[in-house]
Amino acid sequence: MRKDGMFYVPESQHQAEVVCAPGEFVFAAVALDHGHIYGMCAGLVEAGGTLKWIYDPEPERATALQQKYPQAQLAPSLEAVLSDDAVHLVAAAAITNERGPLGVRVMQAGKDYFTDKAPFTTLQQLEDARATAAQTGKKYMVYYSERLHVESAIYAGQLIDQGAIGKVVQVMGTGPHLLAAHRRPDWFFRREQYGGILCDIGSHQIEQFLTFTGSYDATINYSRVANFNQPQYPELEDFGEISLTGTSGSSGYVRVDWFTPNGLGTWGDGRMVILGTDGYIELRKYIDIARDPAKDHVYLVNHEGEYHFGVSGKIGYPFFGQLIRDVLDRTETAMTQEHAFKAAELCLIAQQQAWNRPEGLAGFQQGNAIASSAAAPHLR
Repeated sequence: MRKDGMFYVPESQHQAEVVCAPGEFVFAAVALDHGHIYGMCAGLVEAGGTLKWIYDPEPERATALQQKYPQAQLAPSLEAVLSDDAVHLVAAAAITNERGPLGVRVMQAGKDYFTDKAPFTTLQQLEDARATAAQTGKKYMVYYSERLHVESAIYAGQLIDQGAIGKVVQVMGTGPHLLAAHRRPDWFFRREQYGGILCDIGSHQIEQFLTFTGSYDATINYSRVANFNQPQYPELEDFGEISLTGTSGSSGYVRVDWFTPNGLGTWGDGRMVILGTDGYIELRKYIDIARDPAKDHVYLVNHEGEYHFGVSGKIGYPFFGQLIRDVLDRTETAMTQEHAFKAAELCLIAQQQAWNRPEGLAGFQQGNAIASSAAAPHLR
């Protein structure tokens, strides 16, 4: 469904590598509040995982996912899933402010946890998860899908690792999304539950910045959020931006928004420009507007020339197989725990700083700032 980002399931013609024997890696899918759970399950199953249990308190959501994976059983409760010793990992796409507490519960039950982004809405949730992961030795992995489930982004990382553009000095990322408000659940419009636009879709961009620049941390120089065009949803932020500097010395700029027009052939014209000392890369992730409706275009310019790579169906999604092996072998090849947590921490800091700007949680309608009476949620 290219017009529906909430239920977008990336597909590739590249044959996924099966990394385990049948039944060797068993997982469950619970808390099906966001459609990203379909992409999460697809990636794990394609790499050899066995989906054993599906649970959601709303039976129709669980049944809908089971139609995709009829071999899975409908669990009577979350407790039934957590008490099953055969389950290695629990995948979940809960309401955003419930993801952190659910992850703590999963890890305390002796399972690894794989959550949709954003993984937290407060810094206290992050600290609770850090402490629980350290105490239990279990993983708290995050589905940063705009890199992990995008072949052009994966290929860009390979080019950078090969030195195709030299040392990365700046990353500019845009993450526009189609709002389609009539298809969104109520919690999507409640700031306390979704956490803000920088916490939510901004987390994708920050994770990519850390990855492509090789930074282990960053400083948020500036961040801002606004509601320019949705007065009927006063707690929605339809625009956000971040400036940051990584420990590598590289700078970054992030713009995220809910302004994708209906005329676009997909749910968002996600792009990224990665500048290096010896060239640059541009990613046109989901479409090349008015030219090619195919996704995953990579443009490269360096001292050797100009190149265009159409990589859709040619790269695959190695993260999922790596995650399965990490769970079974207790390694960190797919993503380190600290990287997953750091990307989450930085988007929370950026969100807090945006709320703390002089205009605070101002609402912006018809281009004019209107002071909001709502107090900023407390990020402890």
